[in-house]
Amino acid sequence: MTMFAFEGIGVATAMPVVARALDGLGAYSWAFNGYVVASLVAMVAAGEWCDRSGPRPALLIGVSLFGLGAVVAGLAWAMPVLVAGRLVQGLGGGMAIVAVYVVIGRQYPDDLRPKAFALLAAAWVLPAIIGPVIAGFLTDQVSWRAVFLVVPVLVLPPMLVMAPRLGRLGGSLGESGAPPRRGRLRLALVAAAGLAMLQEAGTRLGVAGLVLAVVGLALVLPALDRLLPRGALRFARGLPTVVMMRGLLAGTFFAGEAFVPLALQTVRGVSTAQAGLVLTVGAIGWALGSQAQGRLYGRVPRSALVQAGAVLVALCMLSMPLSMVESVPWWVGGISWLVGASGMGLCFGAIATLTLELSEPQDQGVNSAALQVCDSVGSVMLIGAAGAIYAAAVAADAVTGWTFAEIWLLMGGVAAVGAVLATRIGRPTLAPAGG
Repeated sequence: MTMFAFEGIGVATAMPVVARALDGLGAYSWAFNGYVVASLVAMVAAGEWCDRSGPRPALLIGVSLFGLGAVVAGLAWAMPVLVAGRLVQGLGGGMAIVAVYVVIGRQYPDDLRPKAFALLAAAWVLPAIIGPVIAGFLTDQVSWRAVFLVVPVLVLPPMLVMAPRLGRLGGSLGESGAPPRRGRLRLALVAAAGLAMLQEAGTRLGVAGLVLAVVGLALVLPALDRLLPRGALRFARGLPTVVMMRGLLAGTFFAGEAFVPLALQTVRGVSTAQAGLVLTVGAIGWALGSQAQGRLYGRVPRSALVQAGAVLVALCMLSMPLSMVESVPWWVGGISWLVGASGMGLCFGAIATLTLELSEPQDQGVNSAALQVCDSVGSVMLIGAAGAIYAAAVAADAVTGWTFAEIWLLMGGVAAVGAVLATRIGRPTLAPAGG
């Protein structure tokens, strides 16, 4: 996971240079969007694959595809080729993350799972701190291609260590409650198409953007109703609400985060390094929150941790507009972000642990995939909403601190609603995997 984190942060750092070098600024967003769309399909496929054959094939093939896609992107001579490489990486990344969750579910006892998820969160801290520096050095002093071509070298050692041990994890543990694989894959493709439309809608104004958004929602929502646990879209008590909380909080936090550096640089005039420091502080806060939920296992109900995390995210978003006030020090935003990221660490680990606890062993794959799918869809929808607010301000030539305050206040409201909905986790019982 540390290697995946380095790659993700490195690509984000190098992509502006990559797009200019390949004359592909017009397709810039698809270097990221393509990854998300492909990973959604792979997550669904990997979920059932893990339930039927164990996590070993999905993890090994996922990491292999991730490395292969990085090589294709690193050797790309045109932007479409690079996007194709990112699509392959998305397939690999989607498979691998679901398989990792299933490994934790099958190999770790209940009392160690929260600590395992805390380690996954900690895996992002070092990359968040030094990843941009390393990627920037490679891009400036070697080549942007090195950021991609170094990936197989980084992921090979941990896989050589893991592969022999993965053989102990068996395949099917019973009949999965999920719909047949072919039907789930069709639903995943429909959801991916709708997700792509929603992503594109976020970059357009007027009737075109509205039509794309409406069609995208018309494709995504019915597919999600079948891919997520039964009753998820109406926040049914128990596992359905647990899974939906993942998408709601991920979308809220990442939509707010996407505009933090831009807001601080354009409104408060801070440097790129200072704005980036706020995100680094957030990465540390996330790890600390995740460590806290690991240590609180057995002392505090998981549902209470999810609710507490949502409250902290809401407080973060509702206080972030203070950083846009000229008389308030800009670093107040860093304090707010530390609070919100700590809340995310607190609730994300709890949500992952709850999902495994509430899943029958033969459904851990499809329910882990549902978490990741909900994460992607929630992020795309709320980032798109935030992007529409910003795009409207740009079109009116009226970008001010209030523009970013509107975005954060909207996300704060969503997180507050999530804190209320988290009470529906209650005393959950096992739920069917498919809707």
